[in-house]
Amino acid sequence: MCGIFGVQGHADAANLTYLGLYALQHRGQESAGIVATDGRVVRAERGMGHVAEIFSRKRIERLPGTTAIGHTRYSTAGHSVLRNAQPIVVQTSMGPLALVHNGNLVNAAAIREQLEAEGSIFQTTSDSEVILHLMARNPRAETVESLRVALEQVEGAYSLLLLTSEGVIAARDPHGFRPLALGSFQGGAVFASETCAFDLMQAEGDRELLPGEIVAALDGQEIRSLMLPARRRVARCVFEQIYFSRPDSRIFGDDVSAARLAMGRKLAEESPVVADLVVPVPDSGLFAAMGFSRQSGIPFELGLIRNHYVGRTFIEPKQSIRDFGVRVKLNPVTGLIQGRRVVLVDDSIVRGTTSRKIVRMVREAGAREVHLRITSPPTAYPCHYGINTPTREELIASSKTLEEIRDFTEADSLAYLSLEGLFECVSGAPESYCTACWTGSYPVVPSSTRDDRQGQLFTVLADGEDEMR
Repeated sequence: MCGIFGVQGHADAANLTYLGLYALQHRGQESAGIVATDGRVVRAERGMGHVAEIFSRKRIERLPGTTAIGHTRYSTAGHSVLRNAQPIVVQTSMGPLALVHNGNLVNAAAIREQLEAEGSIFQTTSDSEVILHLMARNPRAETVESLRVALEQVEGAYSLLLLTSEGVIAARDPHGFRPLALGSFQGGAVFASETCAFDLMQAEGDRELLPGEIVAALDGQEIRSLMLPARRRVARCVFEQIYFSRPDSRIFGDDVSAARLAMGRKLAEESPVVADLVVPVPDSGLFAAMGFSRQSGIPFELGLIRNHYVGRTFIEPKQSIRDFGVRVKLNPVTGLIQGRRVVLVDDSIVRGTTSRKIVRMVREAGAREVHLRITSPPTAYPCHYGINTPTREELIASSKTLEEIRDFTEADSLAYLSLEGLFECVSGAPESYCTACWTGSYPVVPSSTRDDRQGQLFTVLADGEDEMR
């Protein structure tokens, strides 16, 4: 999971992009970067860490121009190095190009292997770079046409922005896995992964790009749209509403906060419990817990407090402090929990180890009972469209029954929101969403190839990864 933002046609483009990335920080905390152009020169600034840590006033001042794009990345599977930070910038016969990408190209490894065999030299291990190489090998008089040709050769999830000397081109894959919104600000065009980035600068959110749509916002031209020729089944990622997106964003036609409230209410209908308190696992469980509380009549309390200032370089002590990794992020409010029967509301269980630590923490704070309620179905299959979930063998729901998962987490009871119930809480037909992580039915079959240099199975690292519980 990554955040992307772009501006075309504004004198303060780089600073606006900084603000947009700041609003999208939750989508990526590993690295960030901004590229800007004044129509003649393309300049880039990238770094490891959070947006505010990387971009001082001096660094932003080194990015003049009326066009800029930016990226914030979250990787948990290695290759967390500066060379993989985006935007990726290349020189081509069409001029300088810069790319930011949210998603995962499932056939990137095979394309990369072929390109390298033909002499291409890659500067990153990111799947995103494949698109730029395909463009460079197929130049067109119009850059948007070269992008279209390149995108017809890739498969998987992509919401991306391409900066040229003329402006910004945006594209969304034909399945529409990841969101991408178009807006306007003081006569210029803005693009963002989520609408909350528009709100920060009081930009107007016009609409989402359609699945398979390419939008060109170029200097001196009206914004124009074209569609990729291949029509595919729409397969939006409903985890955007469940977990990834900020509650103040509007995604796939839904106010995220309203969707999560509805999930909590539905979960209380499907899996009632006798308890004294409903407690969210912050932050993604907050609105769902409110919905559960309102439907069930059980009081809502902020019984777990999250530390929002845990940095990526925080040094953990030795193993003598049990469950430190969870406790540095969450801490129970003992006065609320002690002697109470507690319902913990969370968005998902992946391996189950974090959920078990949270249950233990709440018990140690004095809870009489702890009941887990999860606002998504059991995650039994890995995601191949931009989220770094574990292998199937590591996913607890792939091999354990509901009762066995309950035993593992040490909860008094456990219930998941049903797939049918989930789709009652979001806009659009159920078939317009991807359910691969629950059902194993993949809209695009993932592929991999062998890297002989390492003698092991090699899949090009995606620039859209996240850690879930």
